[in-house]
Amino acid sequence: MGKRCNRGGPISTEPRINDRIRVPEVRLVGPSGEQVGIVPLAKALELAQEYDLDLVEVAATARPPVCKLMDYGKFKYESAMKAREARKNQAHTVIKEMKLRPKIDPHDYDTKKGHVVRFLKQGDKVKITIMFRGREQSRPELGFRLLQRLADDVQDLGFVESSPKQDGRNMIMVLGPHKKKTEAMAEAREAAAARKAERQGRTAGPEADEADEAVGAPEAAEAEQPAEASAE
Repeated sequence: MGKRCNRGGPISTEPRINDRIRVPEVRLVGPSGEQVGIVPLAKALELAQEYDLDLVEVAATARPPVCKLMDYGKFKYESAMKAREARKNQAHTVIKEMKLRPKIDPHDYDTKKGHVVRFLKQGDKVKITIMFRGREQSRPELGFRLLQRLADDVQDLGFVESSPKQDGRNMIMVLGPHKKKTEAMAEAREAAAARKAERQGRTAGPEADEADEAVGAPEAAEAEQPAEASAE
């Protein structure tokens, strides 16, 4: 028995518009959102031509289907732009990782803590891993105290989302940011805009001073001329 060949094309996700609508009547919505009521399909298409708009089926499962008069091309463009903006502003939670040794020296600790602070300010979670080696594995309290110290140092920016726990030769703790990712992104954009405006202001300052000097030079020359004439 031969295989059945499926020649059907992909199912369209776009709404039916104009002549593609195949129902006897529709519930019509006007261009400004006003309710026109239930009208024959022919009448709805006639109104679409009068307004120079499209008849778009916006609720196909309703009885009768709901159709709206609109500029479908403009509607699709605006919808695409909104979706693009939403994707741009979409917050993706990222888990950063920072590894420390139980007997870390003060300088390295400050450096690692600085990275943790930066990650939390960006709205990211941070996984802190304490790595034990050799005899250090018999002193888990060293790692626990170090993680507690780090959590206390950054408590204004984050909180302990997952308490310290032993995982083989490592001890792990997860810090979560107080600030949401979207808020951090918005603040970063505002800070970048402020820095750009400041740079433009510094650039415009010397140019404005040079322009003032150029304007003032002819005036100074004119003021000197009468004095020279009287001397003669």
